[in-house]
Amino acid sequence: MTQPLLELRGVAKLYSQGSGLRALWPGGRQQQMALAPTDLVIPDGAAIGLVGESGSGKTTLSRIAAGLSRPSRGEVDWQGTPIEALDPEARAAWRRELQYVFQNATAALNPRHRVRRILHITLAGLWRGSEKQRDQAGRHERINEVAAQVGLGRVLLDRYPHQLSGGQAQRVAIARALLGAPKLLILDEPVSALDLSLQAQILNLLVELRRDLGLTYLFISHDLAVVERLCDEVHVMHDGRIIEQGATAEVLSNPRKSYTRRLLAAVPRR
Repeated sequence: MTQPLLELRGVAKLYSQGSGLRALWPGGRQQQMALAPTDLVIPDGAAIGLVGESGSGKTTLSRIAAGLSRPSRGEVDWQGTPIEALDPEARAAWRRELQYVFQNATAALNPRHRVRRILHITLAGLWRGSEKQRDQAGRHERINEVAAQVGLGRVLLDRYPHQLSGGQAQRVAIARALLGAPKLLILDEPVSALDLSLQAQILNLLVELRRDLGLTYLFISHDLAVVERLCDEVHVMHDGRIIEQGATAEVLSNPRKSYTRRLLAAVPRR
């Protein structure tokens, strides 16, 4: 059996509630469960959608999957090894090979630097400690290669983030994620802030990149119509739990849960 690229086993997230003097008394600080114990398997080459309304737990789960947040319980394995057990070399490879694309692309870009400088800084960090780090010409070549892959021209590379449109900023965010030749992209609502025409352009780009580069996707969205365009499999989240999952076409054509049916009714199919 082929080893999953990423596997989450029984991961849960608890947050403490209560403050001030009350929190000092026994029982004064309570635990709120943002994510119930959850399993998630992401095979190499898959495109999996994680769908739910705001507060459903999908971003919490995705951040744990990316190593941006530690689970209160459970384990996250990268290619069969718990991430906590990765040695420094394997951890550096994991950081290159798993990349996160945030919802608000403009806010995720340093406003003081031009796009090309942002990409240079990112690539230097990804190549830190290797012979590539000192190769300025190689870094420049890699940035131009990735910029071409996502449709960023030379003019856009010389702009500051505030000079970019929403679609252009999202292309920069995707380019930055691609610099280290990742295996898995976790995309957190990457088109929710864009109008329909720009959404279609970015989704088409993601389809092309997956085909051309063999990428694996975990795609977070509240919009089942968007997930239908990109994902082979969908997991529906509600109140911190995965309540329905399966092949995207099957779930969308025959949803078992009333919550899934409400999500479908909320957004017209394209």
